[in-house]
Amino acid sequence: MVAMLKRIFAAVAVLVVLAAAAFLVFAPGYVERGLNPLRIPVDGWPVSAEARALHDRLVIGDWHSDALLWDRDILDRADRGHTDVPRLLDGNVAVQVFTTVTKSPRGQNYDQNSTDAPDNITPLFIGQLRPVRSWFSLRERALVQAEALARAAEAAPDRLRLIRTRADLQAVLDARAGGQRVLGAVLGSEGGHPLEGEIGNLDVLYDAGFRLMGLTHFFDNELGGSLHGEGGTGAGLSDFGRQVVEGMIERGMVIDLAHASPLMVQDVLAIPDARPVLSHTGIRGHCGSHRNLDDELVRQIASKGGVIGIGFWSDVVCGGTPAHIAESIVAAIALVGEDHVSLGSDYDGSVGVPFDAAHLAALTQALLDQGLSEAQIAKVMGGNMIRYLSETLPEG
Repeated sequence: MVAMLKRIFAAVAVLVVLAAAAFLVFAPGYVERGLNPLRIPVDGWPVSAEARALHDRLVIGDWHSDALLWDRDILDRADRGHTDVPRLLDGNVAVQVFTTVTKSPRGQNYDQNSTDAPDNITPLFIGQLRPVRSWFSLRERALVQAEALARAAEAAPDRLRLIRTRADLQAVLDARAGGQRVLGAVLGSEGGHPLEGEIGNLDVLYDAGFRLMGLTHFFDNELGGSLHGEGGTGAGLSDFGRQVVEGMIERGMVIDLAHASPLMVQDVLAIPDARPVLSHTGIRGHCGSHRNLDDELVRQIASKGGVIGIGFWSDVVCGGTPAHIAESIVAAIALVGEDHVSLGSDYDGSVGVPFDAAHLAALTQALLDQGLSEAQIAKVMGGNMIRYLSETLPEG
């Protein structure tokens, strides 16, 4: 009887181990598929020969992908999510900002979130078996994602290069002009909370390759108020936040005001030499979502030399087709001018989109259908972003 019980316990133990292993293998992919749906029609979006030829001539850049959050090798073509290096190259993307997500409040919404709400990213990192040092440190969580991007670039320099300086950017552009299919990657942070309230961590992140940082995300943090923070309005820039912004300006880092409260936006714009971007958004006057900042503040960001990245998901463009994205781009051009509009997809950011990076030509078609000229399309699809980076990044 004892021997039989031992065999039963052993069998149960094996089943438990196998079940746990299966969970760790399949659960992260299941979660990602649920949070990042891809809504391409069965027959695809129609793209004319004219649009395809134009798309292939463009230098394309996008301000926002959260692919690093999902712990898959971005060098491999994935069957889930929206971006990886093969699909970005298929879509003729020259420069992609990869942002690190480190904290997201349970039940997050566009109206009001508590700083003390349980965090969604902690269980995700534990479930993905990310390094233990990243389980309970926002700084380490950002660094782990940065290290993954650096390893990918080191493993495949013919396909992926990190952009830290203007010289790095120009090298990528020159390589592509010479016929090389290579993607330039800019590393960014979704919010400034990985600084953990310590100004010394700005150098830590900079040295790790970060060249763009949003100040807030879905909650208020040490830098100031979120558009979706306590009270639903958010505070302005804190003294620490001002110190961070001034430090970013000194280092040639891109200041991103996506998710910033109106007061924080105003405070940043009042700082001399601040030239922020709004990386992924829609236009409030066109799509009245609380996720979209007031039009006047968007206009002020552009007037200081910033650019506005138009998102690809329905909450900010009020629709789920390439035409809806193109209509929002036209609305942005009407608001801030054609020299200040760019792409800010929010790929892999827990949103549904009508096409992944490989099928980006559908947007070029939609922009042609809206009556934009080839010169305007070239600016929006990447020219404005590339110009801004060439003027803002450290010289190197």
